[in-house]
Amino acid sequence: QARFFNAVARGSFIGEASGLLAGMQAVEQARGRMRRERWGQRTLDLDLLLFGDQIIERPELSVPHPRLAERGFVLIPLAELAPELVIPGLGLTAGQLWERMPAAERARQEVRQIQWD
Repeated sequence: QARFFNAVARGSFIGEASGLLAGMQAVEQARGRMRRERWGQRTLDLDLLLFGDQIIERPELSVPHPRLAERGFVLIPLAELAPELVIPGLGLTAGQLWERMPAAERARQEVRQIQWD
């Protein structure tokens, strides 16, 4: 797929993870996101990576995000934002997960930091 910008953000939310997910999907929809194909190109994609120290397995929501450990574009900014945070259920930080990723896979994933003004 085409190049894309990715970011990781941390915040506070009062309520259940499903409520936060619904709000994130409403933002996507308000910004014109169309869900045409799974893992296809899209203009906006908001993922709920973590929800405190909870492990959630439901048909509509899995937390931690099930592919978090495979995605350098998630691991690198997450490691910068919260270097000491241990991922629930995995017992490792984002930096440790990145370091354990096979070198060939790390090389395949182009991740660059962009400075915002």
